[in-house]
Amino acid sequence: MSTLRLGDTAPDFEQTSSLGTVRFHEWLGDSWGILFSHPADFTPVCTTELGLTAKLKDEFAKRNVKVIALSVDPVDSHHQWIEDINRTQKTVVGFPIIADADKKVSKLYDLIHPNASTTATVRSVFVIDPAKKIRLTLTYPASTGRNFDELIRVIDSLQLTEYHSVATPGNWKQGDDVVIVPSLQDPEIIKQKFPKGYTAVTPYLRLTPQPQDTVR
Repeated sequence: MSTLRLGDTAPDFEQTSSLGTVRFHEWLGDSWGILFSHPADFTPVCTTELGLTAKLKDEFAKRNVKVIALSVDPVDSHHQWIEDINRTQKTVVGFPIIADADKKVSKLYDLIHPNASTTATVRSVFVIDPAKKIRLTLTYPASTGRNFDELIRVIDSLQLTEYHSVATPGNWKQGDDVVIVPSLQDPEIIKQKFPKGYTAVTPYLRLTPQPQDTVR
């Protein structure tokens, strides 16, 4: 299938998982979602990533984000692996791990890249909004673990820019100044939307204090 692109509807699916059958769109409900794939169970990098995800449970919950992982191994293997993750990472995995043994979901999301591996899924991330639209895609090689601080940062940016007429500059983090979008030109509307004012570095680069906490 063709590669999924930003703005596409995230494909729906029904598949078994470590927490029972998941009907993806129904499971997401009105939440934001992160779907991330792992090359295989009992792999060292994935073990650390799933441990980090579990430890960030409260941070994701504050942002109305549900997380779900995927590996092509069967559900019995997932349960055994989760025991290892909980023990070695000193946490409790409370989110589902999709058991994609038939590779149904992997094919929907184009997670097997033959030039990298014909059997293992790549280390991909999809951030999906409550309208089920794909808002971010990231793909890493199997050998490189993901930066979860960056995932939280991107979600904060996506939620802020979803609900306000702003964009976030390079290296932006929670609490930093943001950019007023170029399409907003009416001075009265700008004054209403940004009562703290703004600094015009150039006519198209206008910095303003972050409108409000992005955590929703």
